[in-house]
Amino acid sequence: MAGVVHRHHHFARRGYRQRVYVERTKPLEQYTTEELYARFHFGKADIEHLVNLLRPKLQHRTQRSHGLSVEDQILIALRFYACGTFYQVVGDYMGVAKSAVCDVVKDVSIALASLVNEFVSFPKDNQIAQAKRSFFLLGNMPNTIGAIDCTHVHIQAPRENEWEFVNIKGRHSINVQLVCDADLIITNCVVKWPGSVHDARILRESALYRDLQTNRPDGIILGDSAYPLLPWLMTPFLTANTPAQARFNTAHCRARCAIERSNGVLKRRFACLNYLRAEPQKACNITLACIVLHNIATKRNVPLCADNDAPEPLGDPDQPPAFCQNEQTGRATRDAIVRHYF
Repeated sequence: MAGVVHRHHHFARRGYRQRVYVERTKPLEQYTTEELYARFHFGKADIEHLVNLLRPKLQHRTQRSHGLSVEDQILIALRFYACGTFYQVVGDYMGVAKSAVCDVVKDVSIALASLVNEFVSFPKDNQIAQAKRSFFLLGNMPNTIGAIDCTHVHIQAPRENEWEFVNIKGRHSINVQLVCDADLIITNCVVKWPGSVHDARILRESALYRDLQTNRPDGIILGDSAYPLLPWLMTPFLTANTPAQARFNTAHCRARCAIERSNGVLKRRFACLNYLRAEPQKACNITLACIVLHNIATKRNVPLCADNDAPEPLGDPDQPPAFCQNEQTGRATRDAIVRHYF
């Protein structure tokens, strides 16, 4: 029977199982766009866009035992991303078995994660000028093309190397590096490091760091004091000794708040990222999937509730400042910015 889930009730004394038929929900037919936003955090047109985008990667599943359409798979995954609840609860809501939800979240997350290079890209050429204009309008910070920070995605204690994932607050997590523009679009991400790893190390070992050290960008990135001061990475003055330095810090803070807001929006749109009951590799795939969906949602102007775009609390304050051999050159660059603009 199409659109029907088979469930079995066990009767031990009689030795047989009674088959119960539960009608599978059809959200795109049942709900208004506003109701879809509330339940899946995407509207009908957005969901149809995702169906078309992911159809080549997911349609093979319709040949497998679950027989779920691409639309069904995406709705199940979106419900999980939006709520972050147990698979059983998502399954009951969507009218599918718990095991099917587990398989679908895995497959959809891998499919979305494979698109990360298509939807997450650092500004180039004509995009750089627009990025600078947007950051200047945001906080009067000149020549800025991005803001960087890390955010922790909390996970259950892993079976292997559990101690590596304990972060500075004593919780198990993946430490995720994100760079965004002034419009909260994520332009670079690193999703693989255990929670115990320092933000500065994640940067130092990233492809972004190697690229920007080798090919100096036409602009600067803003980071907090956990990061090194580099010619292309500006951190605030730990102590502002002049009015100009104080003005620099104020502008830096206003512009850098973009990454805090982006992190906050990401975790509010996809509540699953507040705690994932998953092993690290699956947690990384789910996180990458949500990053891709975040950019799609932002570019398509998918609405959030007014209280859903508040900035995330500041990162771990106990992380010591990071220093490196380029600090002196970075200081000269920062001093030049202060002289010319503040």
